[in-house]
Amino acid sequence: MNENAPQNFDSTDLDRLHAAVKREKPDVRPGAEPSPLWVFIATMVAMVFGGGYLGAYVGGFGFDRNSPFDGTPKDVRPIIQTEGGELDPFQFAMKKGAGVYNICGGCHGAAGTGQPGAIPPLAGSEWVLGGTERTTRVILHGLGGAVQVKGVTYNGVMPPQGALSDKEISYVLTYIRNSWGNSGHMVTPEMVKKVREETATHAAAYTQAELDAFKDKDIEGPIPAGPGATVAPAAAPAPAK
Repeated sequence: MNENAPQNFDSTDLDRLHAAVKREKPDVRPGAEPSPLWVFIATMVAMVFGGGYLGAYVGGFGFDRNSPFDGTPKDVRPIIQTEGGELDPFQFAMKKGAGVYNICGGCHGAAGTGQPGAIPPLAGSEWVLGGTERTTRVILHGLGGAVQVKGVTYNGVMPPQGALSDKEISYVLTYIRNSWGNSGHMVTPEMVKKVREETATHAAAYTQAELDAFKDKDIEGPIPAGPGATVAPAAAPAPAK
């Protein structure tokens, strides 16, 4: 009989043996060992530092902050919201002016060519491309008598259109000054209002002789930035007292 053999072996001893076996973990296959704790800590530190740096210096993911065009001058033109989308003031005036021009198109023609001997053309006309005050006075109060345009004399009558609002007149003036090959700065409602007030007592239609003094005179006033924004002359300084 083996003297070293356990005596009185029972179920309690068996449970202890099983528990010891359960505590033993299986061998880990090569390459599947868990990463050292220091690697995890170093990764967390790098992520915290990187996140703080990006938050402080990148400025988010907005296109205006990360665009390759960042730093170029920004468009400061006011935008007008319409049913068809956003338009700058010049585009808006041209769109509205095309509608108002339907009143004029019956005489001056859809292409601004006028009628030989009676109605002068607007395309390439020195009246349209010249001073804005002269054309504004014509629309407000009309024009009668012989008129010379592009070296040709016309004897038609331009009826006054003063019933149109300041906005409508400014729109159509901007339209005819920038259609059919014409190119000129915008006319604003404030400019039209200024001339309307200055000529409020003028009752009869103008003649060419009366308007010759204004052929090169632009109405004073600011113009929105953007297309059609050639600067209008500034107001003359007040005389010294």
